[in-house]
Amino acid sequence: MKLQKITSILLIFAFCLLTNNIYAQFAMPKHLPIWDANKVTLKLHKISENVYTVSPSTTETETTKGIPQATSAGFIVGDKGVLLIETMLSKGLYDQLYKLIRSVTNKPIVYAINTSDHGDHCFGNYLLPKETIIIQNEFCKENLSKNYDNIKQFMIGLFGSGRGIEESVYRPADVTIAINQTMKIDIGKGNIVEIINVGTAQSPADLFVYLKSPTGNVLWAGNPFIAESPAIPWLFDGYFLEPVKNLNKIYNMISDKDIVVPGHGRITNKAGIKYTIDYVTALQKNVEEAVKKGLSLEQTKATVTMKEFDKGYELFNWLHFNFNIPNAYKDIKQNIN
Repeated sequence: MKLQKITSILLIFAFCLLTNNIYAQFAMPKHLPIWDANKVTLKLHKISENVYTVSPSTTETETTKGIPQATSAGFIVGDKGVLLIETMLSKGLYDQLYKLIRSVTNKPIVYAINTSDHGDHCFGNYLLPKETIIIQNEFCKENLSKNYDNIKQFMIGLFGSGRGIEESVYRPADVTIAINQTMKIDIGKGNIVEIINVGTAQSPADLFVYLKSPTGNVLWAGNPFIAESPAIPWLFDGYFLEPVKNLNKIYNMISDKDIVVPGHGRITNKAGIKYTIDYVTALQKNVEEAVKKGLSLEQTKATVTMKEFDKGYELFNWLHFNFNIPNAYKDIKQNIN
């Protein structure tokens, strides 16, 4: 019991540092760890020649059941080397990812992109070859440089101690992308990788990785599009209206034929991530109506239950009532007033 209290205190402290909002407490989901890094087996998926995604072996059977999944990654083999998307939470997961890369190519890892400052996307950076160029959102690098130890404690609280998180060491990014900027990398054979910072789509640290290829486009969507139905967005970084705008911007940018790799779910397409758009659109409409009626936050929570979107995602209540509604309420009330 004492250990649980200490963990909760650390999480509250870390969460406050991670955002610009001060919460009285940080509500935790019922089941911890959310997923167990020690039990994840990563699987390689070949999308096309030289283009691969990597995701937990359970994503195909568990995503649509609403069971939270570990982080998905990917890599593209270019003329001069490998471009890697995500470096995972722990050495165990990074080693699995590295082994999958080496099952395909012996070329060096030239670039590594982190789509978030959450540790499950970037804590493996310290294990990369020293020559690898790490690319992050500008805010991502700044936040990690200032709060790395606190972010580690936050991740330990959600994903458990003894999962290799403690061993991670901060390694700074070599290249950063400012808000509303895009970096393009030509990796050969007509494959152009666009690394896009549209601003906050889940957190201020987001990047989207969009491969434009003669064989078909692929979007690595990261945490903003966490998984297809029944998953809903994790809007616990304190923002709502800006994510709604930027989620729609990315959604409208891609075509129906594009492949989408969510941050934590099975490979899908544009139709597969529309559930996220539908959810935030409905949440905005419902909360705007509540604010216009003069309802308090607690009254809004009681009214905006949105049961039509509660289709079995294990984290629905935790996210919807503790983070998504409060952040929507805060932003919408400030915007209306």
